[in-house]
Amino acid sequence: MNVFAEAIAWLFSAERLTGNNAIPVRLLEHVWFTVVSVSIAAAIAIPIGYLIGHTGRGRGLAVSISGAARALPSFGLILLLVLLAGTARASLAAIVAFVLLAVPSILAGAYAGIEAVDRKTVDAARAIGMTEWQILWRVEVPLGLPLLIGGIRNAVLQVVATVTLAAYVGLGGLGLYIFRGIPLRRYDEMLGSAILIVALALALDALFALAQRTVVPRGVIQGFATDLRASPSGRRAVVRKLTAD
Repeated sequence: MNVFAEAIAWLFSAERLTGNNAIPVRLLEHVWFTVVSVSIAAAIAIPIGYLIGHTGRGRGLAVSISGAARALPSFGLILLLVLLAGTARASLAAIVAFVLLAVPSILAGAYAGIEAVDRKTVDAARAIGMTEWQILWRVEVPLGLPLLIGGIRNAVLQVVATVTLAAYVGLGGLGLYIFRGIPLRRYDEMLGSAILIVALALALDALFALAQRTVVPRGVIQGFATDLRASPSGRRAVVRKLTAD
């Protein structure tokens, strides 16, 4: 309990808010690595995921590659790429590592979102004369967007946690306080840094959870409500109770 109180005191000390090593500076570095890495991963994975989901081709290969990428050891991958690229390009090497870790979740969310669309809906769109491009962007993408946001959400959380390791190769971020505190046995500093990382992850998770609920098409929600009205009365009572809770 004393260590926790010391960590809180460390967080709110005046010296943590000013200077080159201030918390806002390290927080911006952490967020910058996360945003850049996830953005690059999204630019790579989303088009490929949409192509796989729409055509149904290459799904097995995508699943295999995604599974293999998820198994990569984050710390070892960062160190390997930094050693190969050299310390002068450590930032680029670290971003490449973060991108490789973020791609599988976004790729899975992209093609799973397209595949989750009811084939009857796609057939109906095709029957009224829509082109394949129109079906993709007007039907499949809007309906699959919640799952895509979910994949990006998972990728962001994974990258936020992994960016902590960037401090080991001198790239800053909130993990710097942890690696600096280990040899000095500054447990208050290490715990304070961990609290900041957890708070950042929770804030981003809440933001993406809200976005995931917001992008659900209104017609899907209305259709869900229609299904509930058509259900047996006992089931409706349970649904109302769950909704009220």
